[in-house]
Amino acid sequence: MGCQKVCSETAGGAKTDRRELRLCIASLAAGDVLVVVRLDRLARSTRDLLNVLAEVTERHAAFRSLSDAWADTTTPHGRLMLTVLGGLAEFQRELIKTRTGEGRARTQARGVKFGRKSVLAVDQRAYVAKLRAEGESVRHIARIMGVSKATISRIAPVS
Repeated sequence: MGCQKVCSETAGGAKTDRRELRLCIASLAAGDVLVVVRLDRLARSTRDLLNVLAEVTERHAAFRSLSDAWADTTTPHGRLMLTVLGGLAEFQRELIKTRTGEGRARTQARGVKFGRKSVLAVDQRAYVAKLRAEGESVRHIARIMGVSKATISRIAPVS
């Protein structure tokens, strides 16, 4: 098996935005095969690998790893293995999402607040609501409280 074009990346580490790889993928035509020596030279994570493979597939090209025989989209077996890998990656993302959501719910149940801190204290918010109920304008309240009109509108919407 011979390669017509050889691309070599000098960027190392965990960088996923690699110029040579982008140019190499952009040069793929329908029917081409992107060949790598080892998967770890192409992708830094399962997600990164699946993203690269999606780009290759969009160009109607194939993929083959010389040292990882199972990673070969030119064969039905290779496509099956990469599909299973994609399914496992999706399953892992769902597990992480579920665990993160459960952790967030437990934390909120303990009374921990998420997001930005309020610009007005609880007593100031009550004062804003009282002024709105008495008919004061949003603009006037915002000016005396030193906050935006949007902040006042969120605290005490116009009824």
